[in-house]
Amino acid sequence: MLGDADIAVTKPSAVPRTADGTLRADYVAQVVRALEAGDASSLRELVGELHEADVGAVIEALDPELRPRLIAVMGSDFDFTALTQVDDTVREEILDELPPETVAEGVRDLDSDDAVAILEDLPKEDQAEILDQLSPLERVALKRSLDYPEDSAGRRMQDEFIAVGPDWTVGQTIDYMRETPDLPDRFWEVYVVDAGRRLTGVVALDKLLRTKRPVAIKDLVDEDLRPVHATDDQEAVARLFERYDLVSAPVVDDNGHLVGVITFDDIVDVIEEEAEEDIKALGGVRGEEELSDSVWTIVRSRFPWLLANLVCALLSAWVISNFEGSIVKMVALAVLMPIVASMGGNAGTQTMTVTVRAIATRELSNANAGRIIRRELLVGVLNGLVFATILGVVAAVWFGVSDLGLVIALAMVTVLTAAALGGILIPMVLTKLGVDPAVSSGPFVTTVTDVIGFLAFLGIATLWFGLG
Repeated sequence: MLGDADIAVTKPSAVPRTADGTLRADYVAQVVRALEAGDASSLRELVGELHEADVGAVIEALDPELRPRLIAVMGSDFDFTALTQVDDTVREEILDELPPETVAEGVRDLDSDDAVAILEDLPKEDQAEILDQLSPLERVALKRSLDYPEDSAGRRMQDEFIAVGPDWTVGQTIDYMRETPDLPDRFWEVYVVDAGRRLTGVVALDKLLRTKRPVAIKDLVDEDLRPVHATDDQEAVARLFERYDLVSAPVVDDNGHLVGVITFDDIVDVIEEEAEEDIKALGGVRGEEELSDSVWTIVRSRFPWLLANLVCALLSAWVISNFEGSIVKMVALAVLMPIVASMGGNAGTQTMTVTVRAIATRELSNANAGRIIRRELLVGVLNGLVFATILGVVAAVWFGVSDLGLVIALAMVTVLTAAALGGILIPMVLTKLGVDPAVSSGPFVTTVTDVIGFLAFLGIATLWFGLG
């Protein structure tokens, strides 16, 4: 049995992190000791005043069996917003361990977008069980958001906003905001709607506060609206925010009714998620893969990419096998051919990375595709000439055969030019076919550069030196 000295904790600093932003190991150890001892008072001192992002980091630092216990020990003092800050896998594991009543009580006081973020990955039957614990008004609001497509604006929006009629005065609006308890925690705009709740305009909060009380709201309305449709893809919404420097945007349904608002903090999360997915996809990793995933989940996720690369490697090996006789007669070819393929692969990956990102951000389109292709082709040719000169001299000096330097120089120009074309054309073609270029471009570009690299070098050498 633990004594008082064993479970004693000291009050942490305001932010339990080191200078580089990671959680302090001694702080996590104190939380673990408090949890193992069931010391709710110490746990509240340690965690109760933290920002939800820090609480989320604490949760992820704990062993899986301690995570639900943290929520149970803290009881009503636990802020469920922290669950929006953890990996999806961690959140699902925690929710599986909590009774529906606890989850329902936890999401009841959250902003609707945070509540949806917690519930959306649960099975439908679990969602229904939790929603049944809420009031009819809360249940209808959350179910409406959950019914929108995944990764849509409707899933990201919050349904807490301020809407007034065009005939209201500035004074009425300010009094309404001052006296109404259930307003959004933070807001930047007041929306103007007609009698049918259809969006007609927006008034910036700073403009409202600078205007005299008797002035009618309709005289302040900015009709240059940039509303978002509830079914719009979240990535398209993020581009809208980026293009027009928006802080928030109204969300409307098919009939133009105002149903919610999406804010820049949600968009920051979207941008981070989409960028993370693209980076993972370029490495052949599933966008949803997290550090918290199980071994079997990760194995299944990575297998298709590795299988595709195996097929590419076998194809390259087949090309090499066709020049077996040439390689036996001139061993120097076996030494140099990996260099040609490696240079081509790296050059192709560079071009592919830039192209995939440009496609994702809509910077590359039909309007400028021709110019960009010509530019990349020129880059490939120039890099080919430079590295052909360097490698040609190295090969000639290394093996004492000047013609070998010329052969590998010709191969280098060929493969770097092909890499530049493959790196930009393959993602563009895949996009036209409706295939995600971030996911599928890698194996194709690798195949093109390897096959052309080996074929060019070994083929030119065979013809030049008469090795066939």
